[in-house]
Parts: sequence; structure tokens; C-alpha cells
Amino acid sequence: MTSLYLLEPESPGAEWAPFAGVRPIAELRAGIWRIRERWEAAAGNDATALLGDHAAGFAESDEPSIRALGAIDGPALIGAAWFAPTGVPLSPGPGVRRLVHAEETVGWVVPGGERWRGPHESGPALVIDGIRLRGTFDLLTALEQLLSADCADFFAAPHRGVPEGSIVLGDPSHVIVLGAAVEPGVVFDVRHGAVVVDQGSEVRSGTRLEGPLYIGPGTRALGGFLRSSVFGPECRVHGEVSSSVFQGFANKSHDGFVGHSVIGQWVNLGAGTTTSNLKNTYGPVRLEVAGARIETGRLNVGSLIGDHAKTAIGSMLATGTVISSGANVFGPTIPKYVPPFAWGCAGSERMTEDGFLRVAERVMGRRNVAFSPARRESLRLAYQRSTR
Repeated sequence: MTSLYLLEPESPGAEWAPFAGVRPIAELRAGIWRIRERWEAAAGNDATALLGDHAAGFAESDEPSIRALGAIDGPALIGAAWFAPTGVPLSPGPGVRRLVHAEETVGWVVPGGERWRGPHESGPALVIDGIRLRGTFDLLTALEQLLSADCADFFAAPHRGVPEGSIVLGDPSHVIVLGAAVEPGVVFDVRHGAVVVDQGSEVRSGTRLEGPLYIGPGTRALGGFLRSSVFGPECRVHGEVSSSVFQGFANKSHDGFVGHSVIGQWVNLGAGTTTSNLKNTYGPVRLEVAGARIETGRLNVGSLIGDHAKTAIGSMLATGTVISSGANVFGPTIPKYVPPFAWGCAGSERMTEDGFLRVAERVMGRRNVAFSPARRESLRLAYQRSTR
């Protein structure tokens, strides 16, 4: 059997804020699925390990082990974590040694009896389809390009059809409810793509769902207008959300607009938190991260918010705001960049390590997630890397 490895960026910089050093890039969602899951679908095999040490010690749930970059003996496939394949099964011929997208090598094939010693540009290549990710902001590009097909993949799944009392705009067969509770009065607009409501989730009356849209297991849609977005497991969502990726376990239970944003795990958005996703000049959005300027080339970028970050009620976030992991954001004016584990927005005050871990344990308990010693150590290491 061919082993699958995912190669993390060697030293992910500002372009991967706010997740560099906190979460492996392979564990971010590109469309419905994590990048790792897309490679697993393409390879037809679970990943053996993630290669790289920027998020060493990361422990969450079902991710493979993380190991330092080193030689790999074949048979093996090494995929770049900064590339999101469509998931179409790969069938490299016997002479293929590289996987290429837009003339860039994004994977390496290692036959039995050979050894891979690191990225290289040697050998015949197989062209594959997918999306090259330049940074966190390109997860929005992946969402735009992959979400429709991801939702359509659920057409073959056994489901009960349109819930009683729902209103459907478009083809009713594009409403896919998989063991979820949907109250009467929910509107499904599937004229532009399917709506998938996964196992154990809940959609309350007064919610309008516009496809393509995915509501993950255990997530609760509590009312409002949700469109063209992905909500990972156990999120709480209310208000208006458009073209955004919620990694999972995030809380947005109140009104406020979130658009073209990437929301990390265990984020809490206070009531009325609103993102701007378009500049008044209608020009491309530039990010500013710890003194570095990043040209996204995109007209729509809302906020990139790292794991365990929190915003106060009424928070107004400018176009292209980056809030780092663990930050607790409050104050009259929120800057476009908030550093890791910040307490407030002004000055250099930070949450203490013990304080952060205590809050994380309380928050996880509210979703019945065990704060295991491995998870505690994972967060402790992330805190230390981010506050050096």
C-alpha cells in the first residue's frame, strides 16, 4: 500500500496568519473538506503523517501524527499542504515522479525501493487539478471554486427529501438533509447550488439557506440568512453569513454580518460583530500582518480569525482584518491586525498562558469536548510559539 504524507510549508509566514504555528495548514478547510481529506480522497488512503514542525505537538481529534521533515521510503505519495486537490482519484503511471499544477510541483511519487529526500523538480510529471493556496485568504478562493461540487457529491447519499413545512426555491432534489432536525418555516434556496444539512444538526424556523451551503454535524442554524458558506462541526450560527468558512466549534449566536471570512475553531463572535468584506474603493484587498503587507489580489476579503479568538459585542471589523489565535478583542477601534493572545486592542497586554488554558477548558466543556492532557499540551505549545 502506498503511504500518504502531507508536506507543510517549511516556515509559514504572514501569508498563513492567523494559523501558522497554531494549526497545520493541512487541517484547514478548502471547501467542505480539510486539505488533508482532499489528498486522502485523491490518494485513496489515509494520511500517515504531516511533515513539518511549525505546529509540532498539535493534537485535536483525528489528525495523523506530525513529524519532522526527513527521508521517506517508497511506496509513498507526498502532497503539498498548500495545494487543495479536487479529490479526483490519482492514477500516476509507473514512470511518474511528480504531480504538477500550473507548472508548479505540488506532489511527489515515490515507488517501492526508492527514497524521497525532500522537494525536487526531477522526473516525469502528472498534471492534476486543484487550487494552489498562497495563504489563508485563498481558502476563500477554494470555497468559491470547490463548494458547489462538494455539495453535489452528497446527491447519492440516502436522505429524506424536503422537510415538512419548508419552502424550496429551485429543484427540491438539491435539498439534502441527513438525519438533521429542520423546523417548519425554513427556506431552502437551491437555485445556485445544493444545500446539505449533515447529521445531528438543527435548523430553526426563520432561517434562509442559500446554496451552495454545507451545515456540518451538530451545528445549529438559529435564524437569519446563510449563503455560500461552510460550517464545520458544532457551530452556532445566527444573523447573516456569506461566502465564509467556519472551521468548527465556533459561536456566532447573534445578529451581525460575516462575509468572505475564515473563522477558526472555538472562536466566539460577540453579539453584533460585523465584518466589512469590500473596500470603499472597490479595489483589491491588502492584508497587514505584524508589519508585513500581503497583496491578496481579491476584491472580497472580510476577516481572518484564528482559533480561540473572541470579539466583544458590537465589534466592527474593517476589510481584511486579521485577528490572531487566542486574542480577546475589545475596545473602541479594532486595528486591522491583532497579535496572538492579545488582551484588548491597544498596547502590548497579553493573556497569560494559565489564563488562556483555563478559558479554553471552560469553552470546550460547553461542547462536551474533553480537555485532555494532549490537547492541553498542544495549546500550551501554540501559546509559547506565538508569544516568543
